[in-house]
Amino acid sequence: MKNNRRYGISRREFIGYVAAVSAIPSISLHADESVDEQPQFNENPFQLGVASGDPEPDGVVLWTRLAPKPLDGGGMPNTPARTRWEVATDEAFKNVVRSGNALAMPQLGHSVHVEVDGLKPHHWYFYRFHAGKETSPIGRTRTAPALDATPDQLRFAFTSCQHYESGYFNGYPHMQKEDLDLVVHLGDYIYEYKGIDNRPRKHIGNEIESLDDYRTRYAQYRLDKTLQDTHRLFPWLVTWDDHEFDNNYANLVSEQDGISPEKFLARRMDAYQAYYEFMPLRRRSFPRGPHMKLYRGCQYGRLANFHVLDTRQYRTDQPNGDHQKTMTGKVFDPKGTMLGSKQEHWLMTSLLQSTSTWNVLAQQVMMAPLNRGEGENRLYSMDQWPGYEVSRRRLLRFFHDRKVPNPVVLTGDIHVNWVNDLQLDFQDPKSPLVGTELVGTSMSSSGNGGNRIPEYERAAEQNDFVRFYNSNRGYVTCELTPKLWTTHFRATPFVDKPNSPIFTPASFAIESGHAGAKKV
Repeated sequence: MKNNRRYGISRREFIGYVAAVSAIPSISLHADESVDEQPQFNENPFQLGVASGDPEPDGVVLWTRLAPKPLDGGGMPNTPARTRWEVATDEAFKNVVRSGNALAMPQLGHSVHVEVDGLKPHHWYFYRFHAGKETSPIGRTRTAPALDATPDQLRFAFTSCQHYESGYFNGYPHMQKEDLDLVVHLGDYIYEYKGIDNRPRKHIGNEIESLDDYRTRYAQYRLDKTLQDTHRLFPWLVTWDDHEFDNNYANLVSEQDGISPEKFLARRMDAYQAYYEFMPLRRRSFPRGPHMKLYRGCQYGRLANFHVLDTRQYRTDQPNGDHQKTMTGKVFDPKGTMLGSKQEHWLMTSLLQSTSTWNVLAQQVMMAPLNRGEGENRLYSMDQWPGYEVSRRRLLRFFHDRKVPNPVVLTGDIHVNWVNDLQLDFQDPKSPLVGTELVGTSMSSSGNGGNRIPEYERAAEQNDFVRFYNSNRGYVTCELTPKLWTTHFRATPFVDKPNSPIFTPASFAIESGHAGAKKV
């Protein structure tokens, strides 16, 4: 049972520990530190591929990691290595428009994050890296539209929950064939559990806790060609959930009893650093010891504004444990918070200042209060927004009172699809709709899917705000225009072996100015 202490450690313990571990070793060069200008490799150093992300109107983040032995510590010497990068308008690189050098530093696992600027808004570009005599695969990326532009259309896909052992990432090859501007990942990019036999695939090692463990686990996932190629072909917008660190953790509280604050924070520091090392993130997200600011905005002109949230790092402990419980007691604690006050205030400010038609909340856990009980025994997940009822109601009230344009909540975590109307007051059937929630299923977690889940089927029937439920694996594609948001739920029939076909069990539309989704 989860420890129910508010923070898990005393303020004095916390301040003392953070003072000791508050900074990752400096990545600046010392005067006597040498750089390997022409590194030599016995094996391909770009086995983990390339990626791009956090697009802006004038540029994107380009990522790679030098790792000739990706599952054996990376295989790089403990010295900085020079890399070169190029951005071109064509795949043959005849018209190179930006180029430069970047150091792959050992402190950051020889990962490279280049923040390219000076590009044209809303344009496709190609990019690659060089190290010594080796050249990376060619990546493709796209900048965001100008802030004051209104593009005719935006197409993106979102997914989450890709448990390696549960199966193959069969949605990604189909995603690659779609005409997308962006991919959004809502968390559980990796899973921290130890390897188990007799599954479609097996994790390397035991449950991961050290920085080297996390690096190896990310490398194992990124060696999946379907995942790697999807990174290569589109810019990504990423956020985490819990399994990037520790299942169902809440701020400074572990899921497990008996975990010392020192061990908890040391592990979180390692987990956060490894996440940064493997994701195409900007310097604004650089980790500071066991802290990492991941919430941020990403604007697509006046068409869409993405508000990327972190519902793990700042939340108070789940009330009454982290399983299904009734809405009583600490659920209504006015000090309980899902986002933390600073992130919540940032979100509200961003929503007030937004000039875009669609305001997209890219976040992790279900916002609608899904009753999963039977009869009068009403049960709700304490790990989701209903466990933080004051926070949830405050945000929905903000949508309504401030007349936020077209809020659409993107959700992962739960491994099944849902479409939920978001009401101001879910206890009143006549309460106005204030937004729409689109819940993506998992890419592979929980196995093949498509099965009957009595608990969820009952919930779909007895919660009037539910418009759709589906238990297949897959991803979600969204097409946005100034007047209409259309969502297609993509489903793969199996993940226990590669090369699944794909089908679309349902599509829904949201009309601008009218909250709620309708099946099309």
